[in-house]
Amino acid sequence: MKKVLVLLADGFEEIEALTVVDVLRRGNVDCKICSIEDEDVRGTHDIIIKSDCNINEINSEEYDAVVLPGGLPGADNLKADCVKELVIKMNDKNKIVAAICAAPGTLEYFNILEGKYCTSYPGCIEDKDKVNYIEDELVVVDKNIITSRGPATALMFALKILEELGYINEMEEIKESMLVNLYNKYAK
Repeated sequence: MKKVLVLLADGFEEIEALTVVDVLRRGNVDCKICSIEDEDVRGTHDIIIKSDCNINEINSEEYDAVVLPGGLPGADNLKADCVKELVIKMNDKNKIVAAICAAPGTLEYFNILEGKYCTSYPGCIEDKDKVNYIEDELVVVDKNIITSRGPATALMFALKILEELGYINEMEEIKESMLVNLYNKYAK
């Protein structure tokens, strides 16, 4: 069973974080909500989530992926040294590093997006000349880096993480049970 950390800091975007946790757990991934500070973390819309663990308690060697939700000031609060150390360590080992909305800007701040294909919420990547920015894709994968646009793309982002972890059958089952294929059929 694969293991994933979803990092939360105060001000995180609830849809982006909880959609990932929900989809990964439905797919039988051991997905932990990991706070970078207190056990209870307040989202940008005042929803308080109790974390499963604290970043200071985890061993990155045990995890296959790390996910950074966006939201402001959540993505800025993830620019902490403890997050930087964890994300760089996991990226250096080619483990999945996923970020959505404003959080790709956090990856840019950590200097791991240079030369990579990526996307984000508009305006969250500061130096688009140093990255291969793709504005018109909902989710972008470049080797072990997965990025996505924002709250409306959270489900596609979560499904892509599940797929990149190798849970193809589970991803297809979840898409069917959530009527994703029906939505795609009628979306214009």
